Amino acid sequence: MIRIHLVLIISLLSVWLSNDACGEEAAQAKPNVLFLICDDLNCDLACYGHPLVQSPNIDRLARRGVRFENACCQYPLCGPSRASFMTGLYPDQTLVQTNRVYIREHTPNVLTMSQMFRKQGYFATRIGKVYHYDVPRRIGTGGHDDPYSWDHTINPRGRDKDEEHLIFSLRPGYFGGTLSWLAAEGTDREQTDGIAATEAVELLKQHDAKKDKPFFLAVGLFRPHTPYVAPKKYFDMYPREKLVIPKIPAGYRETLPKPARTSVSRKDQVNLSEDLARQTIQAYYASITFADAQLGRILDALDETGLAKNTIVVFTSDHGYHMGEHGHWQKLTLFENAARVPLIIAGPGTTALNQVAKTPAEMVDFYPTLAELCGLTAPEYLSGVSLAPALKDPLVTLRTSAFTQCVQFAPGYSIRTPRYRYTEWGEKGADGAELYDHQSDSQELINLANNPDHAAVKEKLAKQLHDRIADAKQAPAGIKQLHFKDQRRVPRMH
Repeated sequence: MIRIHLVLIISLLSVWLSNDACGEEAAQAKPNVLFLICDDLNCDLACYGHPLVQSPNIDRLARRGVRFENACCQYPLCGPSRASFMTGLYPDQTLVQTNRVYIREHTPNVLTMSQMFRKQGYFATRIGKVYHYDVPRRIGTGGHDDPYSWDHTINPRGRDKDEEHLIFSLRPGYFGGTLSWLAAEGTDREQTDGIAATEAVELLKQHDAKKDKPFFLAVGLFRPHTPYVAPKKYFDMYPREKLVIPKIPAGYRETLPKPARTSVSRKDQVNLSEDLARQTIQAYYASITFADAQLGRILDALDETGLAKNTIVVFTSDHGYHMGEHGHWQKLTLFENAARVPLIIAGPGTTALNQVAKTPAEMVDFYPTLAELCGLTAPEYLSGVSLAPALKDPLVTLRTSAFTQCVQFAPGYSIRTPRYRYTEWGEKGADGAELYDHQSDSQELINLANNPDHAAVKEKLAKQLHDRIADAKQAPAGIKQLHFKDQRRVPRMH
């Protein structure tokens, strides 16, 4: 009898140990996520075909995964865009259409992307800017962060913040929304983004040592957002005489609807002198290559720890950016320059290595994509679609168009199909429309909206846009939406 009991105990103990081991193996089998975000970065990258910008680390990530050629932001402004990709909802659903808004002021019970990962066994960390920050004013703080999204947060602050008095600006003393730059003294690691990279490297080493649970690590770099600050060596990589200043045809602005014309007519940044334009472009490119170098340090650590084989890497920006195109600098337009974003996905689930996906893609797609790749259950109300099929077959079409909006100058909505960009301002185009054929006009300088030869195309795209607008305004099931008029402000936590 004693022997039978001992056999039973040993058997039960073996099953328990086996189940425990299986549980540990299952936890480890879940892929990690490394979410890398640059601030105000357009597609001026070597892997996107730019002839001058040096981005060797982003390029090598592209070779390890799939680069999305036609990805667009939901809104060409930091706060609304970041709220969208962290919730998987459109700006008309999050009700975030400006900066300096905490996500739960409008959607108090939303389940954010990293919060979903937390609830399903992941350790979620934020380093730097993921939700909106006032840059550079709030560098070193939590910005407009969402505390429910993370287990751990790190707010780096570097030499760039301490040396603001050295920065040149078109408006002295103003940096975040004004063209401004500094070729800095010192090393990469003294800069805020250098410190962020160092913190990320250390965390990857810690995760490699512990192996206790999968991680979701979001690293938000501040560059190349203004002020464009980078060590001098990066400025030296871009001699000003080699830089090309975009030109626009005479009378071009008069061909635009009034809201579009207003969006490219910032008084202090129109008709820059050639010298200032070259300095601006040099500083922006220098900041891109500096940010690329910090991303390289993080990717190196991923390889050196062996975590690369089980870590999904997503690289993107929050929106595009103008460098003189359309006579405009910075963001807040519905042109391709401000709407299009870089997007690269690599790691587990990606079998189409060093491939380019042509399907239109949006930032609301990040949430369902990562949920599927990690085998997690995402909320049913998400507005995005999973891009996972494109990671195996880059020829697959997952969307017919990519959708972007901007309401700063008038209600404006735009769709980008594989061939066309169509934009309406006001209710069903009451304030004007724009139609650009990328087959013959990739710079979007010839507005065909009033051309009778393109009436049928315009009509078809207008219907498609109106359907997209209606979908983007659908209230997400189960999510409370607080408008300012009936809002009880949620406490602002850091």
